[in-house]
Amino acid sequence: MAKKKVNPLDFAAFLESVNENFQTVQVLDVNGKVVNEDLLPDLSDDELVELMSRMVWSRVLDQRSTALNRQGRLGFYAPTAGQEASQLASHFAMEKEDVLLPGYRDVPQLIQHGLPLKEAFLWSKGHAAGNEYPEDLKALPPQIIIGAQYVQAAGVALGLKKRNKPNVAFTYTGDGGSSQGDFYEGINFAGAMKANAVFFIQNNGYAISTPRELQTAAFTLAQKGLAAGIPSVQVDGMDALAVYQVTKAARDWAVAGNGPVLIETLTYRYGPHTLSGDDPTRYRSQETEDEWAAKDPLNRFRTYLTEKGLWSEEKEEAVIEQTKEEIKEAIKATDLAPKQKVSDFLKNMFEVAPQSIQEQIDIYEAKESK
Repeated sequence: MAKKKVNPLDFAAFLESVNENFQTVQVLDVNGKVVNEDLLPDLSDDELVELMSRMVWSRVLDQRSTALNRQGRLGFYAPTAGQEASQLASHFAMEKEDVLLPGYRDVPQLIQHGLPLKEAFLWSKGHAAGNEYPEDLKALPPQIIIGAQYVQAAGVALGLKKRNKPNVAFTYTGDGGSSQGDFYEGINFAGAMKANAVFFIQNNGYAISTPRELQTAAFTLAQKGLAAGIPSVQVDGMDALAVYQVTKAARDWAVAGNGPVLIETLTYRYGPHTLSGDDPTRYRSQETEDEWAAKDPLNRFRTYLTEKGLWSEEKEEAVIEQTKEEIKEAIKATDLAPKQKVSDFLKNMFEVAPQSIQEQIDIYEAKESK
């Protein structure tokens, strides 16, 4: 029997037919059990342990960064707990020569890509030295303007294509970022140019306090990529193996010259939007918190690895202690960084300061020398 055609004037049926194409990719269920053998990634035991170690590292970094912020030793900070699989498993599928264009919540990926922890802390404190990157680090500083990194990533990706580089530009935004004009402009340009890009929407449910369902009528955020003519997929962002496998496939696709891919990861941030005054208890219920706590990416992956005999409490404790020590040394070095002066900010504005700026530099240098 021939498949019934969708009446193009039956708008509800047409929309439903599009929505049916976006099923969430999952490898591990909430109990750490494999539900899709065909999508199990080809990772060695050592690689699985390394991925788990990075996720534990990220959770500890989040806890310590939160504490340091409250002590006044860090500045701006956007919590990451809950998004370890979305962030670290996606980065795990990338190569060192791939170019990372992070948002302000993507500092864990940036550090894993090669940014020293000290510089990450300096960036949080607003210190100019936090933007002085090692020459071999293929990354830009975290973008504060929501969605602007998508446009930048499209340009970098086109550059990689024109130079015949077997690499991709990859970038992240949140569900709120997918409502920005820069989001569509970036994916549209990259799609039209078939540029080497992988775009991530980390759908953690809220753009600050605005719930995802109030931002857009789209059934999924992934399907927004269809408007730009690029393949798009939604993945369980609390499932490290699913995120890794989807990301690796997307990277392979882009490197082969097929153009960009858009990936929506369904994830959650356990903390506030940032530590700059947001109170998530005003817009999220305890029921929602409990629901997502049961999907914790560390618990799920920990169960899977423990049953394979690859993980233990001793291994995890060793990672935790090592991470705490690294953070302790990095924040000490950060505290010793030279304090910034107004004259420094003025000097950084131009390569050659115009007369009006030079006059201000002279004025502040005279004050600062007293």
